Amino acid sequence: MAQEVEDLKFAVLIDADNVSSSKIESILDEVKRYGIPSIKRIYADWTKSHVTGWKEPLLTHAITPIQQYSYTVGKNSSDSALIIDAMDILHSQQVDGFTIVSSDSDFTRLAIRLRESGKMVIGVGEKKTPKPFIAACDKFIYIEILDKETATKPLPKEKIPVETVDTIGGKPIKPAGQAMQEYEPIGREMIDLLKASVNDVADEGGWAPLAAIGGLLNKRKPDFDPRVYGFSKLTPLFKSLDQHFDVEEKSTEKTKIKHVYIKIKEKPKASRKKPKNANMLH
Repeated sequence: MAQEVEDLKFAVLIDADNVSSSKIESILDEVKRYGIPSIKRIYADWTKSHVTGWKEPLLTHAITPIQQYSYTVGKNSSDSALIIDAMDILHSQQVDGFTIVSSDSDFTRLAIRLRESGKMVIGVGEKKTPKPFIAACDKFIYIEILDKETATKPLPKEKIPVETVDTIGGKPIKPAGQAMQEYEPIGREMIDLLKASVNDVADEGGWAPLAAIGGLLNKRKPDFDPRVYGFSKLTPLFKSLDQHFDVEEKSTEKTKIKHVYIKIKEKPKASRKKPKNANMLH
């Protein structure tokens, strides 16, 4: 029998030079949505002053610090140590997947190699992360959307989004959930991706199950996440785009479990108006 998703074991490998210690709790909580972080290691030159803030989080979350001295000024030797450990863990067959916490493109080849070996790879980094590293992961999560401190602190008035406007017209889209974060607008490119995904998994009637849409979106765009656009789930995102999609929720009588289906809204056919002087024409 296939192993359940929640039983998957992950090795969480953190580049301390690329992430703040204040984000680690949110990152580990996110990993637990996919499985169990059974191996947790963090890499840095711990003799440096800029990593002193990690001491308490390491104890709190039982993360093993790996010391790696910088042999050359200006070079990050922690990258090499992380890559070597990842390959050792891979060959030991102790885990089902890896979480690489870094915004560094140097880990692109590592992510590709791990996936070639059949391991799931989750990347966690900032929005500045180069696209090749994002594309090399099965799933990529932006640290900014996990920042609990930002979610609880009100932004300056001019930065609070009153509404997020669909760039291809139609009614304004108001973000759901936390109204204090800055959200990306849902533009033409994203709506085209949503429509293509719905169309590819739809039945003959045009209806597509939400679960299948979500799976296809993650395969096509590893960094896709409704939270980037201000929505906690995929369902409210589609509901906000009611000028483009129809949403239908069904539940079975026995289980009461809701199943959500999406359909691309058909454009109304333009009616041909009869000319005012039509009766005068012969």
